Amino acid sequence: MPSLTANDLKTKGVAAIEASLAHRPEATISVRGKDRFVVMGLAHYHYLRECELDAALALSQADMAAGRFVSESATAHMDRLQALLDAPADASPVPGKPAPRLKPA
Repeated sequence: MPSLTANDLKTKGVAAIEASLAHRPEATISVRGKDRFVVMGLAHYHYLRECELDAALALSQADMAAGRFVSESATAHMDRLQALLDAPADASPVPGKPAPRLKPA
């Protein structure tokens, strides 16, 4: 991935970004020799967001297929959320199922 320096941006502005993105979809911006930011064209950003949403949909569909969901009324949902807020930190979020095991810090 091509790299721009913060100084390039100060001296050349948007022209430096346009030049870096002329042949690649993204470029890094380095500050004091360390890569800190990524710039990309808006079309590439929208493409990545769409990929992210497709991945989230696939995960949700996998959860549904595996039975990892709760079907309930809005009132029951709010009651369950309130119970989660009131419960100890190690309590299970789904009644009848064990609490998830968290790795110690």
